[in-house]
Amino acid sequence: MSEQVLLVEHEGPVAVVTMNRPRAKNALDTELLGALLETLPRLGADASVRAVVLTGAGGAFCAGADLKNAMGSLQAAGGLDAIMDRYHGIIRAIVNAPKPFVAMVEGPAVGFGCDLALACDLRMLGQDAYLEERFVKIGLMPDGGGSFWLPRLVGLGRAMEIMMTGDRITADHAVSLGLANHVLPSAELRGETMKLAARLAKGPPLAYAEIKSAVRKSLGSTIDEALDREKAGQVKLLQSADCMEGVLAWMEKREPSFQGK
Repeated sequence: MSEQVLLVEHEGPVAVVTMNRPRAKNALDTELLGALLETLPRLGADASVRAVVLTGAGGAFCAGADLKNAMGSLQAAGGLDAIMDRYHGIIRAIVNAPKPFVAMVEGPAVGFGCDLALACDLRMLGQDAYLEERFVKIGLMPDGGGSFWLPRLVGLGRAMEIMMTGDRITADHAVSLGLANHVLPSAELRGETMKLAARLAKGPPLAYAEIKSAVRKSLGSTIDEALDREKAGQVKLLQSADCMEGVLAWMEKREPSFQGK
């Protein structure tokens, strides 16, 4: 029996999704791509899952598309749009999920693997982790949202440098640029990431959904449009049971118990 290419563990309300092709540095072949396309939207819609950690097995996050596996498909006439849509479905599943996604990165996050990490809401890096938009080194451009995420995270000039040189960005440099939230010794990475995910999982699901939606949409809108979205979201949240629970917990000096209602 072949080894599963995608592993899902549940630690309470936290789902840990592990890309499991370690000998290929978790490069995305047809099987892994299909597993992600099936699993990520399902977890995004599962009310019992309050936070998702995305990671890779064997000391690597993801080396991008498995080019050896993909070249035959890429050469097929008329197949490029459909293939790209499958890759983009993974990014959309993360962005459109109403709950926090945390990338836990060890080793390489390269090409589409880099964009996959950037699509997550938070990024926790081990000291040996690195990000690399290496598309340009094989005559390509970023195709997992890199041209969208990078200018917004690091500014236009830095983004152009990262995409046009394809240079490797070490974990410490990624944090200094704003591409990652924290860098940790490898031995501490999982523990600290799970602590963060558990903390997020205890938070208010409805508020997280509104925050994700407002922030993502604000990236291409005016301040007036952003304020209108914030007003609509806040009015909805102010009428929620979670908001009432949050206020009561504050008044009673206890931890709130949010239910997503």
